[in-house]
Amino acid sequence: MIVLQVNKITKTFSGVPILENAQLEVQHRDRVALVGRNGAGKSTLLKIIAGELSHDSGEIIIPKDITIGYLDQHAHLDSELSIWDEMMTVFEPLHAIERDLRSLEQQMSELTDHSDANYAELLSTYDSLQLQYNTSGGYQYESKTRSVLHGMQFYEEDYTKLVHTLSGGQKTRLALAKMLLQNPKLLILDEPTNHLDIETLSWLESYLNAYEGAILIVSHDRYFLDQLVNVTYEISRQRVTKYPGNYSFYLREKAKNYEKDKKRFEREQTEKAKLEQFIEKNIARASTSKMAKSRRKLLERTEWMDAPDGEERSAKFTFSIDRPSGNDVISVDDLAIGYDETAVASHLKLRAYRGDRIAIVGPNGIGKSTFLKTLMKKETPLAGTIRYGTNVSLGYYDQEQATLHGNGTVLQEIWDDWPMMSEKEVRTVLGRFLFSGEDVEKPVDSLSGGEKARLSLAKLMLEQSNTLLLDEPTNHLDLDSKEVLENALDDFPGTLLFVSHDRYFINRIATKVVELAPDGITEYLGNYSYYVEKKEELLELKRLEEEDERPVTIQKEQPPRHVERELKRERRKWEREIERAEKEIAQLEERIEQLQNELLDPELANDYEALAAIQAELHEAEEALDEMSTIWLVAQEELEAFQL
Repeated sequence: MIVLQVNKITKTFSGVPILENAQLEVQHRDRVALVGRNGAGKSTLLKIIAGELSHDSGEIIIPKDITIGYLDQHAHLDSELSIWDEMMTVFEPLHAIERDLRSLEQQMSELTDHSDANYAELLSTYDSLQLQYNTSGGYQYESKTRSVLHGMQFYEEDYTKLVHTLSGGQKTRLALAKMLLQNPKLLILDEPTNHLDIETLSWLESYLNAYEGAILIVSHDRYFLDQLVNVTYEISRQRVTKYPGNYSFYLREKAKNYEKDKKRFEREQTEKAKLEQFIEKNIARASTSKMAKSRRKLLERTEWMDAPDGEERSAKFTFSIDRPSGNDVISVDDLAIGYDETAVASHLKLRAYRGDRIAIVGPNGIGKSTFLKTLMKKETPLAGTIRYGTNVSLGYYDQEQATLHGNGTVLQEIWDDWPMMSEKEVRTVLGRFLFSGEDVEKPVDSLSGGEKARLSLAKLMLEQSNTLLLDEPTNHLDLDSKEVLENALDDFPGTLLFVSHDRYFINRIATKVVELAPDGITEYLGNYSYYVEKKEELLELKRLEEEDERPVTIQKEQPPRHVERELKRERRKWEREIERAEKEIAQLEERIEQLQNELLDPELANDYEALAAIQAELHEAEEALDEMSTIWLVAQEELEAFQL
């Protein structure tokens, strides 16, 4: 059963096309994802479907009995009611039935003669209403409300809180809870995973997987999409393309289609070039003119394939380091963190070594961001010690972009902190982060969340720190920018500690997960999938222990297979680094010897300019040799550590 059809929708803003002949279909029980870059038109299409925005042409077809629930990415509740009373407004039809049932009960109690025709009529009406009440969920709606509120992290003690006193994130979660309780047949969600921690995300995935209706969703959470959706539509260059699978399937199919179309396009272009060449050579000759004209008609009649859509412009950057740190990077012992002498977490212990990729997880409010700020010396520890290793230089990414000055243009934001760079150099750096032309003259405070995130990453890249502390680095980034960031961090030669709710990101980057709790840290040697697996195993062991079914022995943690593969990959990387360094060292030593011989050349004895140029190049080569020797030494130490 089709619950939604989008037929040839076209939409322009100020003459600029956003959507052209967009086609989309949603069947009952479908879980459909809408993906594309920021600004591609995803939210615009959702607003058109929900009737909140007009379109220039095309049609939206929704059957009459289909109810639609639409949750905007910026939606939040603002009510004078309590949390519980606000949720109960969803069930006003059931409350009306309850009032009618109470009224009928009162009327029947007043009739002593049960054989009276009025009594029979009241009883019949009562039975009919009771059946309607039952089939509409009248006996389950309160327990369902408690379940949904609990999933959204609102508990019994919260029910009496007034909605307007809640934080922005809480209001957003409450708006999502209310939408789920309304239970529309088509649920349209624009970025529903914003402001949700990992525990709530997991609950929402389970709830939506069991949802009876159809779901149309926009999300930058790739793990969430992979777990939930079965159809993916991509909006790119104003067009909508369907892929019958989840996000990972879409990525694979898109890459295959591009390669296939590219080969076909190249083949057609070769054929077209041959025809054009034949026509050009033979059109003027009397003996071959007829053949040339025939082929010209063929050339004109043929519908040649347009160039396939390649990768749209992407950010391109890497994180390099000024100098490597020692092996011991950060040591935390019995640390307490918090504000105003009130600890949110204490007895924290952590060891970070060079090359670690540590993900810090835990529920909202547990102090993850505070922990990073304390490590960054932006907050003062309430107790305990933090020790930093040799040559450790810290770089910090703030999810609120507080590291941006915000009082000038994009160009000035970089130039103020790196005044020795030329304007061309600053523009080159910004171009790598998709700021070009007039973009660099934009005021920082007018930038979108994604633009501010890219500008913050540009500043972080220029710092060349060997230890990066990242607080929600994928927030505000579109899917493509997340991939670019992951590639950059994957190649980063230093140490990473990061907080993220992006489970796909954690899975790809982390080699260790530490879970923050009020009374300490639990460490898991692996990525997010291993962390979840181990947590489930430990919970099951705890349950069996509590039931006293059998004695429980928790085995000492062993690195999983994928960690072993990661270690082998790291070892190969350092072997390649040694080979590269040795090759460059040999070339530099050879060049230094040549330059030293040139300095002794009698013919240049009085050519001071030439001698100065040779001396400058020699000095540069010697510095490069020192730097490459340091790189070789570090790589050698790393490789020896793997062989121990």
